[in-house]
Amino acid sequence: MKTRKTTKADAENKKSLFLLIGLTASLAMTLFFLELKSYESGPGDLGKMSYDDEDEIAIITNRTPPPPPPPPPPAPPEVIQIVEDDLEIEEVEFESTETDESDIIEIVEVVEEEDEIFNFAVVENKPIYPGCEKMATEDEKFMCFNQNIMKHIGKEFDFPELARQMGIQGKVYVNFVIEKNGKVSNVTIARGVDKLIDDEAIRVIKLLPKFTPAKQRGKPVRMQYTVPINARLQ
Repeated sequence: MKTRKTTKADAENKKSLFLLIGLTASLAMTLFFLELKSYESGPGDLGKMSYDDEDEIAIITNRTPPPPPPPPPPAPPEVIQIVEDDLEIEEVEFESTETDESDIIEIVEVVEEEDEIFNFAVVENKPIYPGCEKMATEDEKFMCFNQNIMKHIGKEFDFPELARQMGIQGKVYVNFVIEKNGKVSNVTIARGVDKLIDDEAIRVIKLLPKFTPAKQRGKPVRMQYTVPINARLQ
């Protein structure tokens, strides 16, 4: 009986090849499934980070704390000075100031002598205006005194502008005292016209120079004098 299959169609010849291919394929599939990773929710779902605002953040530094200050120096020991108690104290005797009823107490009244102000008409030597000392007699010196006072008033008196605008004018009598040292004091208005003119008259008299004071029995005395100032508009 003749065989119908050819040698090329005979599967027995390729049995070992197919067996090798199958083993290789099964080994490759086994390695593939071993290397395959699986995730429950997918590879992107890795969870979320939670942060609590109440958590404290610790700040760490590399600085070392400063060394503590050195302790204060110990207080010096108290020096106790021993004072000898054998000092002698001198006793002082006090006299009694109590008086008996029989003692007589004399009360001495001290009367203060007030400087009298003389009138120019009664003093022996009238005051002298500076520069009038060269006059020979007392009358000439007193005339020079009056003339220079009038010149001083005429030079220094400044008629108040408000009084000029209001038409105020008149004669003012000014009282003053020439002291023992020759200076002018106690300038007052004996008879005035208006406050504007009166104040100006007082100011002018206070500018008088220092006089040689009046004398009584050869000693300087205070003397009162009155000067009329005629303030008239021109």
